[in-house]
Amino acid sequence: MIAVVTPVYGNAATLPALAQRLAVALDEAGVAWTLRFVVDASPDDSLAVATRLAATDGRLSVTTLTRSVGQNRALLAGLAAEPDADVWVCLDADLQDPPEAVPALLTRLARGDMRVVFAGRRGAYESRARLLTGRMHRAALSLVSGVPTDAGAFLAMDAHARHALLALDPPSIVAGVGAGGLRSDSVPVVRDARPSGRSAWTAWARLRQSARTLAWAASPRR
Repeated sequence: MIAVVTPVYGNAATLPALAQRLAVALDEAGVAWTLRFVVDASPDDSLAVATRLAATDGRLSVTTLTRSVGQNRALLAGLAAEPDADVWVCLDADLQDPPEAVPALLTRLARGDMRVVFAGRRGAYESRARLLTGRMHRAALSLVSGVPTDAGAFLAMDAHARHALLALDPPSIVAGVGAGGLRSDSVPVVRDARPSGRSAWTAWARLRQSARTLAWAASPRR
């Protein structure tokens, strides 16, 4: 069983396409799956849309957070709510992470020599400035934690990795993979431009999260 977890904040417009595209990709791959929307106190109609979708397909479910906790903690909440899968997949709800790439991550993970497989970020999916600062952050995080330089929060993991990440409670799933000593690899995936809306991450919020994540990743674990 594959459990897909996606944090939802301001994604009412993209949730139907996400669910439909993911269903096609995983059904064609011949795997059993579930999709959990973790609605992070979203200010738009995301909760209503997610609830309506879940009512039409028993493989879909919704976790509702009454207070916004951010992408990373929403992902951890979703992972905690799905204890019975064999493999867990995390991806964004804005369709920048193409659902069609999930089978490639599963295929790489199935080789058994890695605990985590990232969708290695490729493509011109945001502004040049954001692409540059994102690459700088990922390079620095790779240096201090050992994760691939193209790693982002679109990934597949096994049960050992899920347990380790929930125990660590990291400020970043990616940093947690490195801190947990989890063997990881990446598969190149071209990300798409955001089809609607805009990122909830301001430049200042990105900077603060980057600094916090790097400091945590560089600190010694007891």
